[in-house]
Amino acid sequence: MAYWLMKSEPETYPWAQLQKDKTTSWDGVRNYQANNNMKAMRVGDQAFFYHSGEEHAIVGIMKIAKAWHPDPKDKTGRFGMVGVAPVRALGPVTLSDIKKDRMLNRMAFVRQSRLSVSPVTADEWNRILKSV
Repeated sequence: MAYWLMKSEPETYPWAQLQKDKTTSWDGVRNYQANNNMKAMRVGDQAFFYHSGEEHAIVGIMKIAKAWHPDPKDKTGRFGMVGVAPVRALGPVTLSDIKKDRMLNRMAFVRQSRLSVSPVTADEWNRILKSV
């Protein structure tokens, strides 16, 4: 199993909405690296749900429920989406907490802050789960 972090603006699609919907398509990604990360996802992988914007915190865990497939909203045919479903909420793990941790402050999403979908190592995943 692989681990990921996926960002969403809470004003656009918050964690609470995913819990209510039970499943959704993670679409609208138009960055090649983020799209390639989604292509690498497999059903059953898990991802942190990260509220970007003003909150800057991991607020939940979701699982990949459907593998990468073309995003019908992308007229170029280059970008895709995955299906996700909630696993459980997390008491927020803030970006400032992550940056204070020597092991976590080198995470891909910290180093490439504009990237909306990034990999998380198993060690990073476990460290974050121990902190909540």
